[in-house]
Amino acid sequence: MKRSNIIIFFTLLIGLLSFSQSATIRGVILDENNYPISEVNIKASTGEGIATNINGFYELKISSGQEVSVEFTHISHKRILQVFNLKNGQEVEFNPVMKQEVEQIATVVLTSSTRQKVNGVTTIAPKVIRTIKGAQPGVENILKTLPGVNISNELSTQYSVRGGNFDENLVYVNEIEVYRPFLIRSGNQEGLSFVNTDLVANVDFSAGGFQSKYGDKLSSVLDITYRNPVDFGIRADLSLLGGSIAGETVSKDGKFSGIAGVRYRDNSLILNNLETDGNVEPVFADAQTYLTYRFSDKFHLNFLGNISLNKYNFQPENRQTNFGTLEQPVALLVFYDGQEEDEYQTYFGAFKASYFVNDDLTLKLIGSAYHTVEQEFFDIFAQYRLGEVNTNIGDDDLGEVEFSEGIGSQLTHARNELDAFIVNVEHRGDYSVDEESTVEWSIKYTDEDIRDRLVEYEVIDSAGFSIRPPNFNQPNLQPYVPFSGPLTAFENIRALNRAKIQRIQAFAQYSKRTSWGDNEVFYNAGIRAHNWTVSGVGIESNTQTVFSPRAQFAIKPNWDKDMLFRIAGGLYYQPPFYRELRDSSGVVQPNVKAQKSFHIVVGNEYSFEMWDRPFKLVTEAYYKGMTDVNPYTLENVRIRYRAKNNAEAYAYGLDMRLNGEFVPGTESWFSFGYLKTEENIDNRGYIARPTDQRLKFGALFQDYVPNMPDLKMYLNLVYNTGVPGGSPSYADPYDFQIRLRDYRRADLGISYEIVNPERRYRSNWKKAFKEFSIGFEIYNMFNNQNSITNTWVRDVYSKRQFAIPNYLTPRVFNLRLSARF
Repeated sequence: MKRSNIIIFFTLLIGLLSFSQSATIRGVILDENNYPISEVNIKASTGEGIATNINGFYELKISSGQEVSVEFTHISHKRILQVFNLKNGQEVEFNPVMKQEVEQIATVVLTSSTRQKVNGVTTIAPKVIRTIKGAQPGVENILKTLPGVNISNELSTQYSVRGGNFDENLVYVNEIEVYRPFLIRSGNQEGLSFVNTDLVANVDFSAGGFQSKYGDKLSSVLDITYRNPVDFGIRADLSLLGGSIAGETVSKDGKFSGIAGVRYRDNSLILNNLETDGNVEPVFADAQTYLTYRFSDKFHLNFLGNISLNKYNFQPENRQTNFGTLEQPVALLVFYDGQEEDEYQTYFGAFKASYFVNDDLTLKLIGSAYHTVEQEFFDIFAQYRLGEVNTNIGDDDLGEVEFSEGIGSQLTHARNELDAFIVNVEHRGDYSVDEESTVEWSIKYTDEDIRDRLVEYEVIDSAGFSIRPPNFNQPNLQPYVPFSGPLTAFENIRALNRAKIQRIQAFAQYSKRTSWGDNEVFYNAGIRAHNWTVSGVGIESNTQTVFSPRAQFAIKPNWDKDMLFRIAGGLYYQPPFYRELRDSSGVVQPNVKAQKSFHIVVGNEYSFEMWDRPFKLVTEAYYKGMTDVNPYTLENVRIRYRAKNNAEAYAYGLDMRLNGEFVPGTESWFSFGYLKTEENIDNRGYIARPTDQRLKFGALFQDYVPNMPDLKMYLNLVYNTGVPGGSPSYADPYDFQIRLRDYRRADLGISYEIVNPERRYRSNWKKAFKEFSIGFEIYNMFNNQNSITNTWVRDVYSKRQFAIPNYLTPRVFNLRLSARF
């Protein structure tokens, strides 16, 4: 990993193990106010030496298998002397606090990278996230290259992990759980991810088997840490899709620090290249800040705030989709009238107070509030023709529909409004029993108040006859008997819900590092409890409680080869959120149980050298057995639950990831994943779940021109086999198991660093920048036609329904300008 990448990790939550006959000491040297100290001289008794950089970071290799004295000196601070006796390849993190007037007592902190390996956590460098852009830039753009993570819609920030759906992932920012809008049904309507990459200091991701300290979801945890600034700085990014600016500062006395960012995005460049022509105005903006005030060394107060406004206005005009085969090409022509107006406003604020009682005990109090106001209004009238395409080369009407097999129309209407207010109050604590053992605990109260109005209907007309839903009971004996029944919409949902959900959650866990002979052993065990009550206007109150025991065990053998083995598992419950309580007719079902999953994850990490550079191969096999499953259908990115626990399911697979310096000084990786997940609804037999992604290949490759290292390139590759394409309304999913085509995508980015932070320049205008670069990007470089879902159209003659793919974005070009002051 490049030194500039490592510097960003001021908390040092990951590191690469040493592979020579030496050991590594690294850390951050802090002053009494917990701020980094630069230019600290570090010298080992064996002759090695180094100095800390501007962020207080150092990394020193010393000889292994002997006692080595390391001296830390600074002109204005007390000298520190520490003796180390480390094994070959061992890595420790030493973060001393240098004081000016009192005798220093040094403390050795356990290696963060070792902890992350034990926990099965993947750590992603913030610089990689900021550098590797995409049609939907941010953390999610990098997650899709990891094994077990599936994002088959570049317009969406939502992802599924190891067979789970979009609602099964936890997201934390500085230990604070964050939320996303409820009503979004299409990736076109999504704007910005909650996580602002300009503010990020560290990104940890776990795809399963995570600890008890994380919440009650079935699939994954994304744990984000925002920076605590140590200096003034500004970062800006501008492209054809929008821009962002972030600033950070710290007071002279070091007590106050803050970082804030504003982002704006307009997806018109991408959406105007879709099959459906029309006027589209997708505008997304947010402002976010993270502030810290240190009242004393013992008491710190943090504030995390976010305001987001997403607007999506669309007036479709026409669409033509060609599908079928070369022998029998078919086309769908649609002419539209009407418009869609969606708006999502979210407000989030959280305070976190931390009290450091002593070096062993830390107590925290976290309070947060999330408010979202959403509307989804549309009236769209579509008239379609389904017919055969002229394939005769040379004809004037080549590619046009010359024989219609189906003619019809469709009117869709929605007036959906949602107002949700969620309040959390949590106490967290951790206590170091000794240098090798830690106890963590928490108790949390949540109040969710949701007010939801759901009004949707769909009218389908084919050749002049209105199509009624299949559950319409009144017989139609025309022309022999006049039909006197009412005209009924094919789909008609109307509901008004005022629901309240109150939750009490708690966990306790114990972590320990010890030895087993010459082998290092790590383990952690804990249990979670979750009690929730569903009530509301016209809703019968119902209370349920679940307990989730979880454990992890890892061993690092004292072998010549650097390997670590781990196993993790436990029970994982997902108590229903509001959307999981609402059935297909919009009615809240308070008796819905928590979905239950048993996880077992077995993993291995093998660190080695190739081409005299470090590499790591991570392999994990997993199995999830699920009961009380709440079946759902997936329409683009909208999940519609049945609000019944009438299914069981399973998921198993294998994930592999090889990462390292394939090109010196850069980090790249290649991923492979195999997954199989099926469900059994009402004991009718197992069928593929909507997220049954069998094979996954992902790659993130970075390179530069050897004679011109400032000219850099990245290539982001994803290949996923097709998932089930869904089924029409009211249809039996057992009859519709057709899969979408494979998802193939390649994004290329080329950038040139005009100002490199590692160089000094004579030009005055260049001295004004810490970094300055220009870039050119190609999204979907090979112009693959990927689809996210199907539109179902009825053939008036054969009465068949055709699955017509809804294609995603074609090839798009983008320009980018980035700077840091």
